[in-house]
Amino acid sequence: MALDLSQFDRFKVTFQKGDQIFCEYEPGDSFYLIQGGRVQIVKIIGEIEKMVDILYPGEIFGEMAILEEAPRSASAIALDKVEVLEFNKKNFEILMRGNPQIAMKLLMTFIKRIYDQKRRFMILTLPDPQAKVADVFLMLYETQAAQQHHQQSGESKPKVTEDVIIDATVEDISNWCGLSVAECKQVITYFTAQRKIESRSHQFIVKNINDFQRFVNSRRKKE
Repeated sequence: MALDLSQFDRFKVTFQKGDQIFCEYEPGDSFYLIQGGRVQIVKIIGEIEKMVDILYPGEIFGEMAILEEAPRSASAIALDKVEVLEFNKKNFEILMRGNPQIAMKLLMTFIKRIYDQKRRFMILTLPDPQAKVADVFLMLYETQAAQQHHQQSGESKPKVTEDVIIDATVEDISNWCGLSVAECKQVITYFTAQRKIESRSHQFIVKNINDFQRFVNSRRKKE
């Protein structure tokens, strides 16, 4: 069910295509809820700017400014004309008091976003493209398994089989691991030739998810 935030229209801000909403490392005192358009999140890894994510209407970004007093951990750029609701600590308190149901949903979004952000940065800091792509498959498997476990209330954790179906596209994977689509396709072609995965329309079949786990762990140990 979509959140009804019409009562907070006075907090609406519009950015034009190409506008920088905020920059990495600068102080932050507000977060944003997208109402229209797309926002690109980028981060400096080493000396290279990497795309971390593309966010769509209904998604939140910049929330760490509310949760902890720290510089921005990434930059945000408007990919289109973007409309957002801008919340700072003062009007966030108004939101919390005025509509607890909406506030709770936002807090749950915060928790998920923090996990996603940390998991994505773990992927980006891996030393090579193959490890990055393999870890994206692991992350997507973890997410799908958690959702399945939540739906199967009262049952044991889903058993891992050798073949795991991952619902994703090449574009999804490239967004998560900060590689271009062309680079991502090269890695997927390699894994396919090694018979580690099979490709379908909007799906991948990982032949043995534990192989990817061992591979990623070995690459992290060499950092």
